Amino acid sequence: MARAMLEYTKTILRKVSFDTTLFCKEVQKAVQRLLPYEIEELKIYILSLVQQNPELDQCLIYLKA
Repeated sequence: MARAMLEYTKTILRKVSFDTTLFCKEVQKAVQRLLPYEIEELKIYILSLVQQNPELDQCLIYLKA
């Protein structure tokens, strides 16, 4: 179940990556929803998205915990 939530979160983030505000909201939700080791995996995924869309880097602040 938890793995499915991580994959679902990645899908949502990919779909909203066109809008920085939506992307940041979804990152915040993901941090509340996922387990600590999943958040680490999500960080790696988000960093790869940031390389493609540099404007998304402002959302990285939500992953600094």
